[in-house]
Amino acid sequence: MKMWKKLLVIATASLTILAGYLIIRRTFRPIRYVRVIEWIRNANSHPEWAVSALDSCDNAPFIFPTDGYIGFLWGDSFRPGHSHQGVDIFSGTKTGVTPVVAAYNGYLTRMPDWKASIIIRIPNDPLNPERQIWSYYTHMADELGNSYIVDQFPPGTSESFVKAGTLLGYQGNYSGSPGNPTGIHLHFSIVKDDGSGRFLNELEIKNTIDPSPYFNLDLNAKTNRDVIPVCQPVQN
Repeated sequence: MKMWKKLLVIATASLTILAGYLIIRRTFRPIRYVRVIEWIRNANSHPEWAVSALDSCDNAPFIFPTDGYIGFLWGDSFRPGHSHQGVDIFSGTKTGVTPVVAAYNGYLTRMPDWKASIIIRIPNDPLNPERQIWSYYTHMADELGNSYIVDQFPPGTSESFVKAGTLLGYQGNYSGSPGNPTGIHLHFSIVKDDGSGRFLNELEIKNTIDPSPYFNLDLNAKTNRDVIPVCQPVQN
């Protein structure tokens, strides 16, 4: 290979690496990771970081679905090409202890193979009543996949009406792979409808909605660089 071609390859690779670094730096704030670790190790040292289930900020459409620290936001990036599809709320407790409740009225479905997840159909989006949306809750099982979802909603449940505040289950650490636990938390996201009454694939951020206006909090990683998301400002 001629020297100029080698230099071109090296330059292209360098620019690709730099671009990846800048994307990650823009969308993922290391301070949030540090705070999550600090919270998990000793949640009692920072009670001012926490939100409480059933509360809302300034009459927001949604209530908080669980207690804990909102550690990761919509749009955070943990690896190249990845964008977090919702928010992660860390309880700071053991698995199966911290309740998870419905953030808004709707119709609950639990697919037959879902061990840790449920999804709730909201026929009329409170911010855009002409469209249907879905609220998604996951990690409600222990690391082996033993479910913490309440018995009222067994696998195969379909279109069961629930009111905001209804107990759904408890925070767990199931990752989808038995024996490979996540931190104990609830992952919550707002999922788009496909236009035919079905929810889209929650694993892709393009199929989800920025939850910020539904909670009256800045939960968007692009706009919230390092502010702890609680209803009242806290000193960092």
